[in-house]
Parts: sequence; structure tokens; C-alpha cells
Amino acid sequence: MASEDNSANLPRGADWPSRLRGAWLALLGRLGADANTGRLAPIYDRTAAHPQALLIESLIGGLPGPAIVLDRDGRVIAFNAAASAIAPSLRRGEPALITLRMPELVDAIRRATASRTPQRVEFFERVPLDRWFEAFVTPVKLATVGDGRSDILLMTFNDLTPLRRVEEMRADFIANASHELRTPLAALLGFIETLQGTAKDDPAARAKFLAIMQGQATRMARLIDDLLSLSRIELNAHLQPNTPLDLAPIVRQVADGLQTLARDRDVTIKVVAPPDALIVLGERDELIRALENLVENALKYGAAGKRIDITLARSQTRAGVPEVRLAVRDYGPGIAPEHLPRLTERFYRVDVADSRAQGGTGLGLALVKHVLTRHGGRLSIESTPGEGATFTMHLPLHTEDFRPTSELDVKSKA
Repeated sequence: MASEDNSANLPRGADWPSRLRGAWLALLGRLGADANTGRLAPIYDRTAAHPQALLIESLIGGLPGPAIVLDRDGRVIAFNAAASAIAPSLRRGEPALITLRMPELVDAIRRATASRTPQRVEFFERVPLDRWFEAFVTPVKLATVGDGRSDILLMTFNDLTPLRRVEEMRADFIANASHELRTPLAALLGFIETLQGTAKDDPAARAKFLAIMQGQATRMARLIDDLLSLSRIELNAHLQPNTPLDLAPIVRQVADGLQTLARDRDVTIKVVAPPDALIVLGERDELIRALENLVENALKYGAAGKRIDITLARSQTRAGVPEVRLAVRDYGPGIAPEHLPRLTERFYRVDVADSRAQGGTGLGLALVKHVLTRHGGRLSIESTPGEGATFTMHLPLHTEDFRPTSELDVKSKA
């Protein structure tokens, strides 16, 4: 009886002996065919142990990027772990258009289904983060024993976010750097023309213009130096330093080195540090440069308070991880709240004219941020207008026993 019920599912145009009829029905059964209709189980039905479904899952599971496979009706057959990361609501057997709601991607799926030709599309996703993707929708024909073909759609994704961010950063960087260099360069060219012309035989004007030219050239040199330092830090951003360093001698060295600038501005630098060593894994020169930038900013823009506090203390994160906090506190005019989130952006200034007058390049806090990121730390900024500002470096505390060498034990000159 069973063989008669399934005879309609046998290929036509052939005289099937009874011994082959049994083999055919057995093959249908192994492929997950229904016992009564002989139709193949859906590929996404993993409970049917469909060999194609298992093969597809194995294949896309080894792909490094996100991959999703759809059947001819647009239902999800399989997807790998990387696809789950970008589309957590993916479910086997459910329509993909419900989960993948990007209009560009939906249109590409429909075009590929209708034309049976590969489609490429780029789309932008804002939730939960801004991300750019490139998707390839490729129709694939699988030879089967059913109706002669079983069409699927293979979707693969490339994350373009790092490339787009680098492109945006490079464009902003070139625009800002060109602008910052163009200003002092234009000043230099203007004064050179003046000295070659009307002020050629005027000693007083010549002395005045040469002093201004020296200041502009110094500003250009400082800008280039900061750009090179930032580039070096970014180049080694993936290499976390592993040299144990005691932060107390570094703090004393920076404070002593900036005493001249502090005296010129009539500012007192007070250092508070615990008696025991606070060890971090770091690059000595980079940490000195980062701390110098914070203290110099406090001296330049917070000098009205006539006092700067540098505090080194042992602390811990909200998760209970030990850390070192190195805070630089000034008592100047403070910073308005709307500026705080953008202070570490390259070339961002609260007061452009004042920053340039103080010799700032707009890269100091960006450099501090990148140094701390490379060291596994972070920078926090707190400020209330009229009450000064506090810039705090948070660095992971190295808990292994360590004795500072004589090279690191820099004595205070105070």
C-alpha cells in the first residue's frame, strides 16, 4: 500500500522494478521526506535531520564573517554565530524580512529572488551603535532528488565600520591639520614680504616682526611634534606596555620640570602622593608626556586660581578592579558642561583665540586619551564653571611586587 501511495513521487518516464522502488522510497526517507507525500522536509527544519541543512550549517559555521542562508520563500535556513551578533533576533524557519529591517537589504533580497542574480548593497545601522555593512545576496541552486532544484539565498556581510571611521578621521584630520598649519604659515609669509618691502630698513619693525615670526614658527614646530607623537601612539595602540613603573617619581619629575612655567604665571604646584609605591605597566615617556599636557593646560588655562593640586592615590573601579588615579586639579574659571564631551577630540578648543594665544595646538587632550587607551586606562573630566576643573588619569594597578630602580627614583628639586 505504501508503495502505491508514493508512486506519484517517482520520476516519470522510467519503468521502475520493485527492487528499485524500495530503494527510492528509502532514499526519500533518509532525506527527510514525508512518508505519505514523499515531499522533502523544509531545509530549515533541523528536527528532520535534513542532510543539506546540516551541511549548510557546517559550511557557514566556518566562515569568519556573518552569513545567513534563506530558502526560496525568504525564510531563514541557517546562520552562524557572527550573524547572531549583528541580528540577535534571527530564528530558523522565520521570514528574514521580519528580522532584517534595513530597506536597502530588503530590496536586495527581493531583487535577488526575482532575478536570480547576485546583489551587492551597503547599508547603515544606527542601533545599538553606528555601523556600516556591505552585504552580498547570492542565489544558489542545489541539486536534489525532488523537483530538480532547491534554490537558496546565501547572504554574507562585511563590517565596513572600521574603514568608514578611519576615512572620516583621516578627512577631519587633514582638514584640521591643514587649517592649523595654514594660519601660522600665512603669518610667516606676510611678515617676510613686509620685511622685504616697507620694513626693510626699519630696525624696530624688523625686531618686532622677527619675534612674531619666531612665535609662529615655534607654534608650527609644536603642532608637528604633537602630530608625530599622536601618530606614534596610534601606531602602537594594539601593543600594551608591560614595563612596571612607579608613578610617584614620574609625578615629581613633571612637577619639577614645570616649576619655571608655574613661577612665570605665579602658580603654586602642590603634589600629594602616598608613601607606598603605586606600580602600573606602562611606557615611561608616554606617561610623562600625558601628565605634562594636563599640568601645562592647568597652568595655562587655570592660572587665575594661583594653585594646582596633583594627587596620586590608590582606588578601584566600579567593578572592584584596583586602579591608580592621578588627578590634576586647577582652581581657574572652569569649563562649561557642553564642552566636556568633546574636549578629547583633535583640534577641539573651548576658546580658539585663547588657546592659540597660549600656544596650544588642540591635540594635547587627544594625545592624553590615546596614551591612556594604550595603557588600558581612561581619562575623566569634571568641571563646574567658576570652580575650576579636574582631569583624572585612571590606570590599572599592577599588583605584583616591584622595587623601583635608581633610574626611576627621580628626586624632587623642591
